[in-house]
Amino acid sequence: MAEAQSKARPKPRAEGALLDIRNLRIEATVYPPGEKPRDVVLVDDVSLKLERGKVLGLIGESGAGKSTIGLSSMGFGRGGVRLTGGEILLNGRDLRKTGAGGLRRMRGREVCYVAQSAAAAFNPAHKLMDQVVEAALEHRVLSRAAAEKRAIELFRKLSLPNPETIGERYPHQVSGGQLQRVMTAMALCSEPDLIVFDEPTTALDVTTQIDVLAAIKEAIRDTHVAALYITHDLAVVAQVSDEIMVLRHGKLVEWGGTHQIIKEPRQAYTNALVSVHQIEHQEHAPGVTPVLSVKNVTASYGGGTVKVLKNVSVDVFPGQTLAVVGESGSGKSTLARAITGLLPPLEGSITFDGRTLGNKLADRSRDDLRELQMIYQMADVAMNPRQTVGTIIGRPLEFYFKMHGRERDQRVAELLEKIEMGKGYADRYPAELSGGQKQRVCIARALAAKPKLIICDEVTSALDPLVAHGILELLLGLQAEEDVAYLFITHDLATVKSIADSIAVMYRGEVVRYGSKSTVLTPPFDDYTDLLLRSVPEMEIGWLEKAIQGRKMAGAGN
Repeated sequence: MAEAQSKARPKPRAEGALLDIRNLRIEATVYPPGEKPRDVVLVDDVSLKLERGKVLGLIGESGAGKSTIGLSSMGFGRGGVRLTGGEILLNGRDLRKTGAGGLRRMRGREVCYVAQSAAAAFNPAHKLMDQVVEAALEHRVLSRAAAEKRAIELFRKLSLPNPETIGERYPHQVSGGQLQRVMTAMALCSEPDLIVFDEPTTALDVTTQIDVLAAIKEAIRDTHVAALYITHDLAVVAQVSDEIMVLRHGKLVEWGGTHQIIKEPRQAYTNALVSVHQIEHQEHAPGVTPVLSVKNVTASYGGGTVKVLKNVSVDVFPGQTLAVVGESGSGKSTLARAITGLLPPLEGSITFDGRTLGNKLADRSRDDLRELQMIYQMADVAMNPRQTVGTIIGRPLEFYFKMHGRERDQRVAELLEKIEMGKGYADRYPAELSGGQKQRVCIARALAAKPKLIICDEVTSALDPLVAHGILELLLGLQAEEDVAYLFITHDLATVKSIADSIAVMYRGEVVRYGSKSTVLTPPFDDYTDLLLRSVPEMEIGWLEKAIQGRKMAGAGN
């Protein structure tokens, strides 16, 4: 059996481009509640070519068609998406004319996929090694022993700890960054010609992202695999791509070499992407009395002995922004859960607007709930898809202020104007909005309660630079108008510089640096803050290599 598995099924290998997509058209049917189904065009007349051993970056805002095009290179359309026009040639074979059996033999052998969420891509009941070698065994590329040997070599190449034994762990026993690299090893194990990387570092903090980027780039170089690298972050794609394709609304905007796209963009939209300027937000001196005061808060999950927050103390002042930064697992979102009453602290106190809050959500008054609002990272899952925008924004008006009918509708229209959308959006459903518009609706819903403090949990991390820039400007403008305070959770230091008045740097459940923005961002730095600042990607070709070298030198100096 092992000998049979060691005989790889031969792969087709045509001359010319590995992947040749010609005049691709992709459509889907949408079903708005209460309305007739209608067809929409997701990708319109897009063509591209990808040579063996090269990396093509697909860049664009949410809804541009990046992931849809990436999946089409596997002959796949998810969620009812249909490939309705053009040709998709992989190794000279048109995937639109390849039957289901041929596509199954091709996927996992000639082309593999690396998803944004590694945690969702692994079966929690199986060891990592079993999942990494599965495609190689299924396609009879390698024997079990040879597949495990290659997996260990890839673990080592991807800088995973204990490469000889990490495969014996289960997915929950490794960090998010490590799991993302294991997924890359899984894609490489069957020796494919093409890998589709779909936002593989978007959900990672900057310190982890730099490690994963470096590992991916080195693995691509050493294995000579071709790659489509999908992202909305130009600074990231500039580090790994040979060429960049800019997409918008399902159409090609511009395609060229990485240097040309970054340094000499020809189209206005591309120029806007590469020229997004950092918002110059001048910090304000704190007031006398904070609207929120967290004092010596310690917390753990499930009443366990492992503390996820350790003696945390921070203040947020009216009309100002406290940015809470740190890597995944540092305690940022856990702090938000403690403040909102979702995770009762074991020790310490939380004072809001001069009154001590109950530890549990059930112990808090309606005013406590109204004045302390939260905006989540993923607007898609924060809204009911079967409710209109007007209903979503109007719900807090009904619940907190007993507004109904014309009074409520008028206030909804006012809030839609505040978020720069207009009353015409009141009758639309979330599926009819872009990612940035959905986030604006969530902001309007929070404002409807007339809060004194809004917790913003990674509200721009899933957005492209232009849309994120607009959201940050909107938040700052609303803050000036409404005198609302923000507790802004993020792992993006560029965002922190744009919006914060004060900063708390968290590491392993503790606040390791805290103060005004100018104080926290002025040297000398502690080791962890220094690492964070040096890990923020810059839109400069070669930045990644310089950053890695800087880390090595810093490590050697310690």
